Amino acid sequence: MADMLDQLLKQQNFSREDLISLLSVKGDDTQKVLDRALEVKAATVGRKVYLRGLIELSNMCAKDCYYCGIRKSNKHVNRYTLTDEEVYQAADFAWRKGFGSLVIQSGELTNKTFVNHIEHLLKGIHQRTNAELSITLSCGEQPYEVFKRWQEAGAHRYLLRIETTNKKLYYQIHPENALHAFEKRIKALEDLRKAGYQVGTGVMIGLPEQTIADLADDLLFFKSLDIDMIGMGPYIEHAETPLFEKFILLWPAAERFRMSLLMLASLRLLMPDINMASSTALETLDPLGRQSGLLAGANVVMPNLTPVINRINYQLYNNKPNLDKDPALSTSSLNQVIEAIGEKICYYEPGNSQHFLKRKG
Repeated sequence: MADMLDQLLKQQNFSREDLISLLSVKGDDTQKVLDRALEVKAATVGRKVYLRGLIELSNMCAKDCYYCGIRKSNKHVNRYTLTDEEVYQAADFAWRKGFGSLVIQSGELTNKTFVNHIEHLLKGIHQRTNAELSITLSCGEQPYEVFKRWQEAGAHRYLLRIETTNKKLYYQIHPENALHAFEKRIKALEDLRKAGYQVGTGVMIGLPEQTIADLADDLLFFKSLDIDMIGMGPYIEHAETPLFEKFILLWPAAERFRMSLLMLASLRLLMPDINMASSTALETLDPLGRQSGLLAGANVVMPNLTPVINRINYQLYNNKPNLDKDPALSTSSLNQVIEAIGEKICYYEPGNSQHFLKRKG
């Protein structure tokens, strides 16, 4: 069995069966897969880490996804939208600290006011920072015309997670209606590519009734979509959501954590030159989660720059870490732990996806 794994890890192309084998390893073989992914990362994108300052703009949302703590029907959420000045202060902090990049994340809205607001913020941030910050948006499904408008206003990347590529499972975590249609999510990802973005997606790992074969199919979907960046991590439940009723079906937290690292590692082997984030959700399950993600092949971290007073109201899942950490403090401590594991933080660099740059050629 060890010889078979050694041979598998030397490959550059992987079938569905190969990926299922990688995701099925146990014991010491898990570390063997993670170590190989780190070798591939070092040889392709390098032992480099790019900083993306995260701004959680608003928890207002029109969607009712069954897993999400800020879903429209959760009446216990204190809704907020940051002021323009709060956004600009966060952007200024990122610019001064040499992050090179921002992520603006929000609940999903499609109304004219929201669309105009995002465009206004993009232009305002670039004006204040001499257009020296690369900006990623994560604002849900939008019409192609909106994607293009935001791209022309200065958005460079867009993250739209598919959550799962198993359509049956998709409708176990979303309402089955036009607002949450699986096909609409796929089309939005295709539209993002057409609009000229570096395109990112991702899945949750350890959903109720999810299988290892499902996860292998997710990886193959990323490959077929030719994605440029990934944001994925363990599913962590939120008590005020319908999906919480299936809590008893979840893999143990330690297993969701291990499988998340294996997913990162397997994707680094499958698509060596993409950008991959080491998610905050990993740190929810393990105090060293983000470092572990980097050592499994990830090369992006996203320090939270949202004003502390608002963070408690942007909880997609329970027990989100660092809710009370001042941005300067959390950034400083993050830098120390990243350097301690042998990674180099790339200040003042946008950290564009090598995969994207090669395709644009």
